[in-house]
Amino acid sequence: MTCIAARTVAGEMRQRIGYRLAAMTLTDIAHDTCLVAAELITNACQATPGEKIRFRFVREVGSVLLAVWDSSDLMPEVQPIRELEPADLDLSPDGFDDNGGWGLTLVRTIASECGVCRTTPSGKWVWARLAVGPW
Repeated sequence: MTCIAARTVAGEMRQRIGYRLAAMTLTDIAHDTCLVAAELITNACQATPGEKIRFRFVREVGSVLLAVWDSSDLMPEVQPIRELEPADLDLSPDGFDDNGGWGLTLVRTIASECGVCRTTPSGKWVWARLAVGPW
């Protein structure tokens, strides 16, 4: 699916994925899959606001694959894992939404595999595979 990167895309895709997983009788992985999808899509939207992004969701043998393409050549950066203290966060009304940056750490924790592949002439696919139980 191709769409314009906007703040509403991640929520819409979470809903669509939830419906598709229910149709596939894979509701046991719905929460994790929707969380990973939202993180990948949000990153693509932040990297290329107002530009086209592409989203792919495929059932494979033993897994589901999520992939998001954006036209930015900037590679995603994973925050190092560390224990946060309240003093590490900006909890003021103006800075509350600036405490992000942990999404790819969540993706790496939840997914059985994940990665990034550059595309020509520009851009990248960021992907994650989530294991499913026996068919």
